[in-house]
Amino acid sequence: MSLLYADLFRSMERARWNLADDVPWDRFDPALLTDEQALTVKMNAITEWSALPATEMFLRDNPDPDFAAFMSIWFYEEQKHALVLIEYLRRFRPDLVPTEAELRAVRFEFDPAPPLETLMLHFCGELRLTRWYRRAAEWHTEPVIRHVYGLISEDEARHGGAYLRYMRRALERSGEAARAAFAKVGTLMASSGLSRKPLHPTNLHVNRRLFPNDTVQSRLPDPAWLQRWLDEQLRFDAQCEQRVVRAILRSLSALLGETFETVRDLNRFRKALDAGREVEAPRPGASA
Repeated sequence: MSLLYADLFRSMERARWNLADDVPWDRFDPALLTDEQALTVKMNAITEWSALPATEMFLRDNPDPDFAAFMSIWFYEEQKHALVLIEYLRRFRPDLVPTEAELRAVRFEFDPAPPLETLMLHFCGELRLTRWYRRAAEWHTEPVIRHVYGLISEDEARHGGAYLRYMRRALERSGEAARAAFAKVGTLMASSGLSRKPLHPTNLHVNRRLFPNDTVQSRLPDPAWLQRWLDEQLRFDAQCEQRVVRAILRSLSALLGETFETVRDLNRFRKALDAGREVEAPRPGASA
């Protein structure tokens, strides 16, 4: 069996940027960094740090050793995102460097979750985060942080591509179970345009025991920051969100061999799959 991890390791090694050499620290212009912008860098650093509990969840719940090996890449690069943002603050706004307590707050246990659904959830999350960070690079005015957000956005896009490869393999191995899981979570994540709530792993509830303080967002120094960042600062409006939704639908269309023009198309497909699975399931008491 060929390991996806081996191929992904090689490709991501070629694309990997260096914290010391690929960030133009000497181009910093203090006149172009506002207090508002610097604060968003702090909040992003903390949310990127939350890859730690997500990785712990993946390693606990996903039995695939190949995927577990890939987590070494994903976790390394996500934590590097947190590190480069913290380094930016350390150099230029040391008063806003996240405290150890603020970083510790976003490390908490996630409830067990089905591996296939979690895989799809994080794939959609990477699609959305890629576009959020592209928008952040446009919104910021200081050149160094604009460059940093560009690097991070490209990483998130590559991560989405890697998750997609594991999703294709899951279809080969798990068939209808994978199709049902991907359609279910895809419908949820693509429905954000209807609910007007940006759905991402950072603002989903993940621990019943800790509810309602069981989202990464709820554990930030300012829990209202994410929505304000998107609505008032990045102005990630309905048109921007629709681009994310279209990307999810295009990806699932190619993955599942169907055509999903709208979320309703995907939802109808999901319901048909569920109905078929119910028919195929043996009735209690039926003879083998």
